[in-house]
Amino acid sequence: MTFEYQNEKENQPEVVEQTEGVQRATPIFPLYSAILIAALIAVSLVQFFVDGLDGLLYGGEKSIVLAGFVKPLFADGQYWRILTGAVLHGGIIHLGFNCYALYVLGRLIEALSNRWHLPIIFLLSAIGGGILSLIFFPESAAVGASGGIVGFLGYLTVYGYKRRKLLPEGFFKNMLFNIGFIGFIGIFVIPNVDNFEHLGGLVVGLLYGSFQIPSDLYKDPREGGKTAEIVGKIALGIYIAVCLFSILVLFGIIQITIPSEYLAP
Repeated sequence: MTFEYQNEKENQPEVVEQTEGVQRATPIFPLYSAILIAALIAVSLVQFFVDGLDGLLYGGEKSIVLAGFVKPLFADGQYWRILTGAVLHGGIIHLGFNCYALYVLGRLIEALSNRWHLPIIFLLSAIGGGILSLIFFPESAAVGASGGIVGFLGYLTVYGYKRRKLLPEGFFKNMLFNIGFIGFIGIFVIPNVDNFEHLGGLVVGLLYGSFQIPSDLYKDPREGGKTAEIVGKIALGIYIAVCLFSILVLFGIIQITIPSEYLAP
């Protein structure tokens, strides 16, 4: 997949031709996507160890109580749970689906835009999805990276709309189809999916893309400024720190206070 940008605006046809000064997208290794996935797998492996074989397929209660997004505990002051819950998963199937989606969408963002935005979108979308889920389901518990991942989809949808003259035909429609498909699965197929978490992540991704992606077709969105690079690296550091914190909590190295009603007899 090749994307081209010209340096001169005057007397250019609507369809961009390959000429001197055209910048061509080159294949890159999706480094940040790989880092995000590796960190999620590391956390899940610790979950499987803590929960035992019973938690392998569908997740275990112990890891959720320790580091999941248990909303009453979040409301009691354990605010870090909105992020740790986003790096835990409910079993290997849940993890596999999310890692696959993260890879597919993440590598698109790294190729079409700039990898510095990837951890920023994930963290903001995870928080946005968590807040909306908290508003509508304040007594429940949640785990999974899907809020952050759906934020990637929202970002790419805006990208597909703004850059539709330069992208392959059908890119934007494909993003819209994916949004509809996720909504259909969440509403009609899998009843325990937190659709408000998905919706919150989607909205954040849409907003971030609306502000960050240039409408000027002659401006290459892959060119990131120093500020974006610094913020992106900080966001990646926060993401890795959240994963490490989750692992330490799951192993009991970091002790947290859990009310007795949440503990198994």
